[in-house]
Amino acid sequence: MSNLKAKNYDITSLILVVSLITIGLINIYSVSYSDLSSIENFFSKQVVFVLFSFAICLSLLLLDINFYFKYASIIYISLLVILILLLFFGKEINGAKSWFNIMGISLQPSEIMKPVTALAIAKYLSNIHSDIKNLKIQFYSFIIILAPVVLILLQPDPGTALIFLSFYLVLHIVGLPSIYLNILTFVSICFISTIIVGMKIMLIIIGIIFSFIFLYTIYKKTKKNKLIYITVFALFNVLISTFIFENIFEQRHRDRINVVFGLEKDLVGIGYNTNQSKLAFNSGGVFGQGFLKGTQTKGDFIPEQHSDYIFATIGEEWGFFGSLTVISLFIVLLLRMAERTAKQTNLFYKIFSYSAITILFIHFAINTTMVIGLFPTVGIPLPFISYGGSSLLSFMILFTGYLKIDSQKKTKW
Repeated sequence: MSNLKAKNYDITSLILVVSLITIGLINIYSVSYSDLSSIENFFSKQVVFVLFSFAICLSLLLLDINFYFKYASIIYISLLVILILLLFFGKEINGAKSWFNIMGISLQPSEIMKPVTALAIAKYLSNIHSDIKNLKIQFYSFIIILAPVVLILLQPDPGTALIFLSFYLVLHIVGLPSIYLNILTFVSICFISTIIVGMKIMLIIIGIIFSFIFLYTIYKKTKKNKLIYITVFALFNVLISTFIFENIFEQRHRDRINVVFGLEKDLVGIGYNTNQSKLAFNSGGVFGQGFLKGTQTKGDFIPEQHSDYIFATIGEEWGFFGSLTVISLFIVLLLRMAERTAKQTNLFYKIFSYSAITILFIHFAINTTMVIGLFPTVGIPLPFISYGGSSLLSFMILFTGYLKIDSQKKTKW
């Protein structure tokens, strides 16, 4: 067991997290104000979730840090088994089998899988003979990340699966060759461009660009092998992007993407949530309409406003300055965590902490851009603020891991 001494912990970051949780409770109270007479209202349940999460995290702080390193693999495999069982015995909500219902309490294992995967990848890469530049190590690292992604996609829950891509940023930070990040960036650009302008125009654009480059290589008398490989890869990506978008994505996913890119306008159908959210931000103005006075919030016009769209409540009732305050708290928290993690020399500590930072950042970035219409609606909660027991517990476990690690002596493993 480990003793708790406040001076050993990053109290500033803890205060920032508590501030975000408090902001979440205030705004969930506002969303559920009309339903407070019911014991099942969102605010009352979120208070219970907060207390439960703090109790669990306090217990985790008391455990010795070596416990997590020793049992990381067992914990990871156990959660994979639970994700498999979920496909057969899970409760279906909104078309996805992502939940277990135990004695009336819903639990989403894919949320808990995030800190567990962080633990597993940290354990694997901190082993004595693990070198991320080695192809075999890269392969097994990718497997650790992709195994839960596949199981989560089968639920299907593409939003949660998307978050696991943040682990590739962690691998890049700790030495993964940049070619992987370059390929991911190239593929993303091809995919987005193909959706916006269409396959035929993209093929013409690629043909024109690489024709000029090809003529330039002839003029300079340089090798053309790399150009040919890039051209073939680009053409393949355009074709596969078209196939995925038209044949693998469901119509609701295509509609959401088309609305975000401005290819379609649907203010009453698939784009309803985003449109109502924008109206909430517009009505909030600079200083907001005031606590419990948001017209969009009180009228219950925005679906899932207590969870995925809670940031719209902040924008409407607290205005630009309220939204800016929340964004600033997140930025300060993430920068502080990153600055302290960079000083770690223990690889296990460093990888887990960077995983926590990137997961929190990706959640924050996707949720805020989703609410203002810059990203498709994918069901990503705002860390520490959105309603939800499983997601809050997941974020708190990640942050508690960082706190525990930051309190340790910065020595090599």
